[in-house]
Amino acid sequence: MPPIAITPIEALPASPLLNPKQNNRARTDPDQVARNTLAGPLKYTGLLENYSHFEVTPSIGREFGPDLQLSQILKAANCNDLVRDLAVLISRRGVCFFRAQDLDQDEMMQLQKKISTLAGQPRESGMCIHPVSENVGEMGAKTQLISAEMQRKGGGIMRLHDDVSRWATRAFHSDVSFEKVPSDYSMLKINVLPPVGGDTQWVNCYDILDKMSPSMLEYLKTLKAEHNANFFHQEAANHGRAVSETMIRGNPLNVGDDLSARHPLIRTNPVTGWNALYYSYGFGGRIQGVTYDEHVMLREYLTQLCMNNFDCSVRFRWEAGSVAIWDNRSTLHSATFDYTEERSGDRASSIGELPYLSNEGISRTDGLRAEGVSW
Repeated sequence: MPPIAITPIEALPASPLLNPKQNNRARTDPDQVARNTLAGPLKYTGLLENYSHFEVTPSIGREFGPDLQLSQILKAANCNDLVRDLAVLISRRGVCFFRAQDLDQDEMMQLQKKISTLAGQPRESGMCIHPVSENVGEMGAKTQLISAEMQRKGGGIMRLHDDVSRWATRAFHSDVSFEKVPSDYSMLKINVLPPVGGDTQWVNCYDILDKMSPSMLEYLKTLKAEHNANFFHQEAANHGRAVSETMIRGNPLNVGDDLSARHPLIRTNPVTGWNALYYSYGFGGRIQGVTYDEHVMLREYLTQLCMNNFDCSVRFRWEAGSVAIWDNRSTLHSATFDYTEERSGDRASSIGELPYLSNEGISRTDGLRAEGVSW
């Protein structure tokens, strides 16, 4: 364990509200408010290798033992170095799991913000505020309660499974991908569990690209797709709330009540320099530049690629106090809705950069081969 130096928990500012009279171009220029600040991909220096761990699958996932306490990393003298390596490892492995954590809500928010900042978070980006969250500007950003009971009342993705004919894979998604500037990283700590069930699954969207022919991949790089979550208006109404038209949800570009955005179908992760599929059925809207029938065909093809290639996925069985942290830019995830009891926890998500496809982006396979490593 690194030497410890106690540091205070940082207070997170309240979420600003849009000033209707404000017409400052710098506040709405994507190059100014939504560009990742890294000069290039980050290298993993191996500071976390001395903690007990194992790779859950060759493609995705690392699990650490309870000797790694995230709360203690926050207090370490070399905190920034450790957290930067953690961010790189999460972006490379897609998701990391931590057992028996004593991390509280304030520490979750501080760690999540630090992970994103050290991974090049745009200066105008902050913590995610979900459009259906109970958070308001005066309260500031805080962890979001993830509760099965609340989802049943509100609807949302979980309500899809009231219809048993719906395939469970339809719920896979990347967090708030419907925002103009979506989430980079998310952290979830589960506190209440059913006796069995309620696992979460992730898909490695780097390796999905290896399942395509080179010609298909090159074509998909030319396309954009809509991500749409306007169904959340009904969920907000079910909770007696409305989607705010003026609250800034983590970045000045994330404002208004239209919960939709268009992003590249293939995007580059700035932390690794690797390309990944960026599309899901959960928030997947119309693929641009093709006919409707072609859109349906491509949507089903991409969904099947993600769901049928289970060598590119990992399933995590929660225990009380378990934490998962994942990179939304290169993974999809979904809870497994196979339980009726309460399942609840705290989630902290940060807002990253505007999705982009770099001419210098490469596949994960080529990146690992060039480094001479397995993961």
